[in-house]
Amino acid sequence: MGQAAYLSKHHETNYQISFFVSVPESVRWPVLVIAILASIVGSQAIISGTFSIINQSQSLGCFPRVKVVHTSDKIHGQIYIPEINWLLMILCIAVTIGFRDTKHIGNASGLAVMTVMLVTTCLTALVIILCWHKPPILALCFLLFFGSIELLYFSASLTKFREGAWLPILLALFLTTIMFVWHYATIKKYEFDLHNKVSLEWLLALGPSLGIARVPGIGLVFTDLTSGIPANFSRFVTNLPAFHRTLVFVCVKSVPVPHVPPAERYLVGRVGPAAHRSYRCIVRYGYRDVHQDVDSFESELVDRLADFICYDWYKTDRTNLYTDDAVTSRSNESTSDGRLAVIGTVSLSGAPAYEIEETLQPASVSGGFTSVESVTDVIEMEPVRAVQRRVRFAIDDQSDTDAQSEINLQSQQELEDLFAAQQAGTAFILGHSHVRAKQGSSLLKRLAINFGYNFLRRNCRGPDVALKVPPVSLLEVGMVYVV
Repeated sequence: MGQAAYLSKHHETNYQISFFVSVPESVRWPVLVIAILASIVGSQAIISGTFSIINQSQSLGCFPRVKVVHTSDKIHGQIYIPEINWLLMILCIAVTIGFRDTKHIGNASGLAVMTVMLVTTCLTALVIILCWHKPPILALCFLLFFGSIELLYFSASLTKFREGAWLPILLALFLTTIMFVWHYATIKKYEFDLHNKVSLEWLLALGPSLGIARVPGIGLVFTDLTSGIPANFSRFVTNLPAFHRTLVFVCVKSVPVPHVPPAERYLVGRVGPAAHRSYRCIVRYGYRDVHQDVDSFESELVDRLADFICYDWYKTDRTNLYTDDAVTSRSNESTSDGRLAVIGTVSLSGAPAYEIEETLQPASVSGGFTSVESVTDVIEMEPVRAVQRRVRFAIDDQSDTDAQSEINLQSQQELEDLFAAQQAGTAFILGHSHVRAKQGSSLLKRLAINFGYNFLRRNCRGPDVALKVPPVSLLEVGMVYVV
């Protein structure tokens, strides 16, 4: 505004009026200091904002995996990404050397700022409707009022397109292409896994009669599937006819919310009957949650499995109060793959004499799962209907003592097997994938998959590095994805 006021009185001059020419002589040095401090604040905001956006994008599967360093134990979102920091430095030097003129740099900055403001206004209009649940007419008035003003500035910035304003548009297109290629290939890989997963009957049929051995220890099979047996495990068993006595299919999911409470993080269920010692565990992280290191993750996963075993047999014990053959009923029920329980803080002591069963609604902030403070009821991993409650009252009966003793014995035996497997060691089984476009694909798809995605995959962090898996415990299974 001061520069505009100076221009209104000195518009007859022929030379270009810079910012510091318009500043009065008496305050020129203080203004210079303030301008330097403002540029430092602006650069730090750009760096921190870039780190945060890249971290959230890779959590949502929209950006290649990069190293994220959490620099503070107290400030949760304080992160540092070395690769992005170096890239920003190289871009800053390249822009300075390439333009060699503050006018062109200012034009590029002006178009970038106005584009950000315009996009923010459009997204805020969506937030008014979708998040704040306000009338659409209110969002339209907001968009017209602020959007019309910003469109004027945006159109004025576009007139400088050939004078440096093309740079932010080019960078935006480049980053959008990388994010689209990575996200598209990730979705295609998931669809391939979904269509090529193995049935539960195939897993249960594996045994000594087919030459398959069960070795001591815990096998953690990492997969993106929330149901079924992944194809990389079937390939693993085909090439190496043995797997661990305790088998856990682990699915690490990043849900589109900032944080997932610890009580809602683990969803645990059985894969097959209890005697098979196979489980499924879905671990959910928000895009701003700190992922655990492998040692704490392994120990906490075993604790959650133990909590689930206690909870599952506790339910069987409660079922024994009003069913004649609880063990057989529970065994048949546990063979269905897809029933998971949210495992949080377990509190099974002092249980009430009744049980409330209800169909849970996906209304939680953690991406469709209900908030809990303790071990909740079993959650069906399918679309749910209206809330239905059924209250069952327990009646003490001395004739059920033998069945309860058998249940307690089986529960204790399963816990002993779990902790014995933990002492024997844990192996992390991951898929080492190579993606290839199928025959007859378009030229654009072949370029994106065969060259773009595979180049990014080879030059970014692998899943074993991202999960901090020690090499001595790592088993990689080669897989070719034809998408």
